Amino acid sequence: MYQTADEPTGFLLTACGNRRASRCPACSETYRDDTYHLILSGLRGGKGVPEDVSAHPRVFATFTAPSFGAVHARRERDGKALMCRPRRDTPVCEHGRPEGCGARHEQDDSQIGQPICVDCYDYVGAVLWNAHAGELWRRFTQALPASFARRLGITRAALRKRMRLSYAKVAEYQARGLVHFHAVIRLDGPAGPADRPPDWAAVPVLQDAIRETAASVSVLVPKDGSPFTGRWGSQLDVDPIYVSPALEGVADQRVASYIAKYATKGAESAGTVDRPIRDIRYVAGLEVTEHARRMIYTCFILDRQPEFRLLPLRQWAHMLGYRGHFSTKSRHYSTTLGALRQARADHQAEASRQRRGLPGLGTRQTVTAGQWGYVGSGHRDGEHFWAELARQRVSAARRLARQQQHPSPRDGGGCP
Repeated sequence: MYQTADEPTGFLLTACGNRRASRCPACSETYRDDTYHLILSGLRGGKGVPEDVSAHPRVFATFTAPSFGAVHARRERDGKALMCRPRRDTPVCEHGRPEGCGARHEQDDSQIGQPICVDCYDYVGAVLWNAHAGELWRRFTQALPASFARRLGITRAALRKRMRLSYAKVAEYQARGLVHFHAVIRLDGPAGPADRPPDWAAVPVLQDAIRETAASVSVLVPKDGSPFTGRWGSQLDVDPIYVSPALEGVADQRVASYIAKYATKGAESAGTVDRPIRDIRYVAGLEVTEHARRMIYTCFILDRQPEFRLLPLRQWAHMLGYRGHFSTKSRHYSTTLGALRQARADHQAEASRQRRGLPGLGTRQTVTAGQWGYVGSGHRDGEHFWAELARQRVSAARRLARQQQHPSPRDGGGCP
């Protein structure tokens, strides 16, 4: 028998399940680990995915946003910082500000990502691009199979009988407040990851199809009475993924770690807040960068215009206009987060029954009586101190475990 009256606090405490590291470090760690295994199982196999999937062609693609104005950036060559935007004769823009920047920015410089001239920067275009980035990705995933079908001279229905495209992607905010997408794209046979793709479906073919499709898709958006076409930026990286890091490309474990890392981050990494902004009057007092503040104001202003009434820009102003999912995957890529959570819950329940000497669920009938009621969120009466202490212990244990699995040269492991 279980009753909440036997709990030390009198309540049943449950995890919030928030994926953001800025909101809940403990739950975000669990989300990051689950995402890591979800991505890695689609690259190496496991979790219900056959290990033969590691031989399928797959790439790690990065889709960026176009430029809406010059911004400060850190540039390096051979490990040395270069000047941000060197210009001869120090030209000035139409607003009387320098068009270049001769500073050598450090990694933590607060100027990185901020516009060279705020009046030259196209804030309306930047917000509208964020708002339609999810639609642009959807059109890309729809057009990619059509690109393969055109190359083979067959229909998309006939293509599905020969091969299948699977993907997993995550959104990341750049310092300039625009999202870009990292995606694992894999070629399978018609039956999915358990089926090998045709012999002609190699990595170079997949790379060419991705570049061709990314250059062709677009989203038409009304802007100030004139059409604004949302497209991908000119920078598009498409790298092969291999099991061994010694081969030319990127290692599968590194890709899984990279995607899992950004699955727990949001727009706060671009200098904004991680909670919705209810009223425009609160924007002036937010602890955000001035660039983010202008983008937030732009969201509120555009939300009042009738041509953008279908875009809930006010609701997503704290996300600088982006309203899509941060991590998505195709149905046949690998397992699901729900399956991973259910497996973990079943394991913990079985371990608890064994510790208590209770019979299995299939041997006796379980009767549930009573009801649950939501009491509230957050910590009460000093619980924050104990929660922080437990978080520090768990973080220290995980850090030591990672150091043992991947020792650094300073710890005596790896190459000198």
